[in-house]
Amino acid sequence: MARKFRPLTPELAEKLPDMCLGCVFWESAERLEARCGAETDVETAKGWIAYVNAQWGDCGRVVVEDGEVLGVIKYAPPAFLPQAALMPAGPPTGDAPLIACMHIVPEARQHGFGKVLMQAALRDLVQRGERAVEAYGVAGQVDYAHSPMVGVEFLLRLGFTVVRPHPDMPLMRMDLRSLAVWREDLESVLDSLRMPLRVARRVPEPWVGSR
Repeated sequence: MARKFRPLTPELAEKLPDMCLGCVFWESAERLEARCGAETDVETAKGWIAYVNAQWGDCGRVVVEDGEVLGVIKYAPPAFLPQAALMPAGPPTGDAPLIACMHIVPEARQHGFGKVLMQAALRDLVQRGERAVEAYGVAGQVDYAHSPMVGVEFLLRLGFTVVRPHPDMPLMRMDLRSLAVWREDLESVLDSLRMPLRVARRVPEPWVGSR
């Protein structure tokens, strides 16, 4: 089966990579350590996705192959992401959606999935009439696999610029008005990316309830 982009839904949230499963870092209004899984609640995470999708529209994109999720990117207006108001660089400017996080499963990293997944998200925002997008970048010696933010260098290469400086977690922004909607078939690009290993299927564990 070909790889496909899919909107982030509560159903797909149950298949997210382990570091993302049930993570509600950005959804929390309590200041948390900047780490994936600093707070987790599967039902809250699914409820958040359903709510934002209903109130604003699709809040993310996932890459799916043979029913398994290879990568995910999540985004929403800052009003839906309370943790953003507590970031050390200061709050978002408030006039643009915020890219909260992006993760690729270990087997698919370093093969171009991150770039094409980000392009799919930016294309979605352009087509919905958004004029800009923001993201908190993370710099320095960071375990990106467990960071709830995207790397600064990656964002710079894509055309983001710093709008609120900070040595570790600056706020960055891209003006979407300067971008043409990507004409290339991102689905075909996605399907052409090499990935030497198959993703191991995860055996789901029963949910035992939230705190």
